[in-house]
Amino acid sequence: MALAGVGGTLGATMLAQRARRMEVAEQNRLAALERQQDREDQAAQTRRELYAALNAAASAYRTAGRDTVLALRRGETVAADALDASRQAYYDQYAQAQMVLGATALDVAGEVNQCLGAGYHLVRHLPLDPSGAGLLSRTDAQLVQAKRWFAGPLSDAVHLLQEALRAELGVNGAPTVEQFEAKVVVLSQARAALQRERRQLQERQEG
Repeated sequence: MALAGVGGTLGATMLAQRARRMEVAEQNRLAALERQQDREDQAAQTRRELYAALNAAASAYRTAGRDTVLALRRGETVAADALDASRQAYYDQYAQAQMVLGATALDVAGEVNQCLGAGYHLVRHLPLDPSGAGLLSRTDAQLVQAKRWFAGPLSDAVHLLQEALRAELGVNGAPTVEQFEAKVVVLSQARAALQRERRQLQERQEG
């Protein structure tokens, strides 16, 4: 009887120890899952903040260029500082985003980047001081061209970037990959048409 009692006590102790080990293992597993979830949540939050910053920077860059064009059309003298500052802020965000963007969003962002660059070069080829004799009339066509670019294709480009970033974050209702690809082609064609127009306008002015 004494041996049976000792055996029973030992058995109960071993079962208790085993239960305790299982409990500790489960606690460790849950803690590891919680840490993993925290890391994923932090990564997702960082991604959202980065995408929001890129979207804001692209919009501000376009707005600065558009405002410069409108000011020049009003005959105002414009400093390039604001446009250059918005351009640099955008490129800082774009460089960061390139490291984490998915394939489709990266393709969209790459084309939008080129569209923004085309807008910047349109503005930088305009005289920032239109007060010179005959200078404004000589650039009327360029101002019209720049206004059309900023109000049309470039506005569409920035909106497409926003859609691509929202899709990357899993927002419902985003276009499909095929739709994104088709819109990127349209932007690329518009940019190519702008380049042709610029060459033709330059040739007419030089002639």
